[in-house]
Amino acid sequence: MPITSSAKKALRQNATRNKRNTIKKVAYKKAVTDFRKLVVAKKLDEAAKALPAAFKALDKAAKTRVIEKNKASRLKSRLSAQLTNKSTKASS
Repeated sequence: MPITSSAKKALRQNATRNKRNTIKKVAYKKAVTDFRKLVVAKKLDEAAKALPAAFKALDKAAKTRVIEKNKASRLKSRLSAQLTNKSTKASS
């Protein structure tokens, strides 16, 4: 346990930041999972509507350094590719 007042404050700050980061991490993972489930279920219209929500969650996580910017970009690229690949296969 911390003894000095500055160490106590640092512990409080870490706990607050941990909660905030966990909320953002769970949000982006849920958004990505929901999108992928829609794509697998071939509900492409709903998936197209869920894509901006996933992008928003990824951007927020990257902005606050919960995840790296490149990871967010990579995931966004892969999600877009999943949607376009499924939609082109469905149309042909």
